[in-house]
Amino acid sequence: MKTPFKFLRGMPVVSLILLAGLAISASGQTTDSLNSVSLAARSAAGGSSVEGRVTLSGPTTEDIEVSLAADPVTAARVPSSVTIKAGETSATFTVTTILSQTAIGGDDTAVSIYANYGVTKHANLTVLAPVSFDRMIDKVIAREHSFIDNVKQYHPLAETYIQNMQEDKEHNVRPTADTYFLGRLDLKDTTSDEVFQKDKSGNKMHRFLSPFETLGKNAFTRHYVPAGFANMAIIDRDFQKDNYYFTFVRQEFLGEVRCIVVDVQPREKAHQGSFVGRIWVEDHDFNIVRFNGTYSNKSNYDSYFHFDSWRMNMQPGIWLPSQIYSEETSRKRDLPPFIQPRFKAQTKFWNYDEVHIKHQSEFTDVRVDVADDHAEAVRAQAPPLEAQRNWERLAEDNAIDHLQKTGLIAPPGPLDKVLQTVVNNLSITNNLDIIPEVRCRVLLTTPLESFTIGHTIVISRGLIDVLPDEAALAMVLSHELAHIALNHRIDSKFAFNDRFFFPEPSTFQRMDFERSALDEQAADKKAIELLNNSPYKDKLTSAGLFLRQIQDRAQVLPNLIRPHFGNPLTGKNTIRLATVATAALKLENKVDQIAALSLGARVNLNPWSNQIEMMISKPVTLLSPADKMPLEVTPFSPYLTRMSTKATDFSQSANVVEVNK
Repeated sequence: MKTPFKFLRGMPVVSLILLAGLAISASGQTTDSLNSVSLAARSAAGGSSVEGRVTLSGPTTEDIEVSLAADPVTAARVPSSVTIKAGETSATFTVTTILSQTAIGGDDTAVSIYANYGVTKHANLTVLAPVSFDRMIDKVIAREHSFIDNVKQYHPLAETYIQNMQEDKEHNVRPTADTYFLGRLDLKDTTSDEVFQKDKSGNKMHRFLSPFETLGKNAFTRHYVPAGFANMAIIDRDFQKDNYYFTFVRQEFLGEVRCIVVDVQPREKAHQGSFVGRIWVEDHDFNIVRFNGTYSNKSNYDSYFHFDSWRMNMQPGIWLPSQIYSEETSRKRDLPPFIQPRFKAQTKFWNYDEVHIKHQSEFTDVRVDVADDHAEAVRAQAPPLEAQRNWERLAEDNAIDHLQKTGLIAPPGPLDKVLQTVVNNLSITNNLDIIPEVRCRVLLTTPLESFTIGHTIVISRGLIDVLPDEAALAMVLSHELAHIALNHRIDSKFAFNDRFFFPEPSTFQRMDFERSALDEQAADKKAIELLNNSPYKDKLTSAGLFLRQIQDRAQVLPNLIRPHFGNPLTGKNTIRLATVATAALKLENKVDQIAALSLGARVNLNPWSNQIEMMISKPVTLLSPADKMPLEVTPFSPYLTRMSTKATDFSQSANVVEVNK
């Protein structure tokens, strides 16, 4: 049944509502009347949208139209009507608020949203006034101070990987050396890092901001300091409005998040080490979600690099550092007597939700069952072989559990199933019967490595990132599966949990899953057999090229290719699965020959939960060999999203900021 009227343009809303009511009463055709009209939020920023819903007193027997109107029409728009389908009691519509392009500041506007079918109902909406640029900066400063206070409670893992770069005569820029840090970050008062180290015990790093450290034995030698890179997560610990000049640039989207872009320059009286560059401010709560620039120099002995620092919305209303890209491209002397290095670096943060990650499986399913009386039943003990398998599985589970609690291994997730599928393809085609079953997990660090912990295959995030295709992945997994098939067992010392009572920075020293040279040779031989019987046997060209690429870069990128837990992919005189590498084509710098991908090409890491997933992205056309960048550091370009918040959170927000001239 159709509503026997339409709202007439140009008439006041109240008059239209009265006219609508008279029309409905006169028709006498209505059996169901409108019960309510509601809005998803009580307030909205100018230029944004709010969902509305109309609800009948009972289900309708046929499609009906509920008429809609907004008052004042200069502040919000609604469709002229919304249809409730037969058999349903409600339908949704969209209220679009209107932003005045000339207004700066001003008062909020009260809007009434009317709906009519049988009776007239209304709901109230407050359209928030635009915020002036000057007032926005006040909010940004306040939010940044709140950020500093909030971030002190977190102690995420911070990983920095640096590649020194050099340009040759043909203008090809390639890595010449690399550096790697992994540590637990502390941002309470100053930036400090407890670094995980393989060869010597971890130590507290020096507490200053510069990414450089100058050692006394050689005053002209500089060393990268992890705390200096991690500090790029903070724009300024004393971020004050009267220390900076702020200039509005434009508005733009970073993923789904609309941002106000602002240039920031320190005033003449500002302290050394002040931020110089550009910030991106999300337009709901005015959090800084990205800042790009450098810090003003401190002295001739401390230097600051240029960086692009990103934050992610990890919990409703909470934005935290996620990743930082840093680079220097100058080939000139920076501050005498030093030479500024040419480099690219990535810093990643994760393991923020440390408590939940450690205890997500503890006390979640505690149940007390009533014991059955089986006193007379004969209970058979596990036979010796089964007992031995259970003992080794306990050691395996303990080791994996500890690495997950430390934040080094990702929780079980979809990517494990991708790896498991490849392992199943290898196992089924080779008729492998392995007890207990083989599992796959992902190590969250960048260095390229894979190893086994009992019957669990572990492969690093960095290695998954750079593998060119599934066949190359199968090649890596086949070597580890071969160790399991050959019964190369875990050291069962990890069945005793007291083995894990050591400081986190000692993890690389205390947990070692390296195999002997003889075991590695046997695993290579068995892996070739597994691959030759698998669906990947005719697709190993890319796998061989990958191994050649690893061998080619091994001398200049030792920290990327050096493992922390297992065996290296290549050594001075050896390379893993040399037969596959030898059979591959010659490594050439051609556009159509992809031997390895850039770092960060495949895997997304959730910094809050440590969950990982494969990225879904369209392939990018390569225009020259320089576009390939195998095994290289590249800038970040994350797709920012905003987590849902309660309606009341929007009372302090505005979606568009006008420049106060």
